[in-house]
Amino acid sequence: MNRQSERERKTKESTVNVSLNLDGSGIANINTGIGFFDHMLNHIAIHGTFDIEVKVNGDLHVDTHHTIEDVGIVLGNAFKQAIGDKSGIARIGYSYVPMDEALALVVVDFSNRPYSSIDITWTGKYFGKNQDELIPLTLIEHFLQTFAIHASITLHVKVLSGKDDHHIAESVFKALGVSLDKASRFDCKRKGSVPSTKGIL
Repeated sequence: MNRQSERERKTKESTVNVSLNLDGSGIANINTGIGFFDHMLNHIAIHGTFDIEVKVNGDLHVDTHHTIEDVGIVLGNAFKQAIGDKSGIARIGYSYVPMDEALALVVVDFSNRPYSSIDITWTGKYFGKNQDELIPLTLIEHFLQTFAIHASITLHVKVLSGKDDHHIAESVFKALGVSLDKASRFDCKRKGSVPSTKGIL
C-alpha cells in the first residue's frame, strides 16, 4: 500500500510544499525559514519514522505566524491524504515522552473528527533569537490545533512537568511523532477492517 502524499498551498502570505511517506524511516528535509520550528518538525519525522519534506517561502518580514499556521494546514492535509480510508490501522496512539525535566503526554485518534485539547504551561513568551524568527509560545499551540483540524484527527496534548520551554516543546513534538506512528501503524488482528463500530471513519 502506497501511503504517501504530496501537498501544496499557495497564498499571498506563503507557498508551502509538503511530501510525506508514512512508512518511511525518519528522513527529514525541513526548511521553513524558522530554525526552531524546523527543529520541532524534525522530531515528528524522526520519532514517528516518517519521511517528511517541507519547503516554505513565507512572509517572515511580517512575522512567523502565517508560515507556522500554513505549515500546520498543509502537513495536516498530507497526513489525511496519506492515511487513506484507515483500513487495518491501530487508529489510536499515545505516548509519554520526557525531555530532561519536561514530560509530555500526547494522544492521537485518526477519528475523522477534528478536535484538539492543548494544555501547555510555558515559562516565557517567545522562542528564537533573531527578530525575523521570533515565535510566540502560543503559536505552538495554534500549530497543533491547526494540524489536528486539517489532519482530521482528535489530538490531546498535556504537559505534565517542565521548567525549560525548549524542553517542553521538544517533549511535545517528540511525543506527537511517536503517537502518530502508533496510531497509523497496521494492526494485524484487524485484518484490514476499519477500526470503528460504524464501519467507516
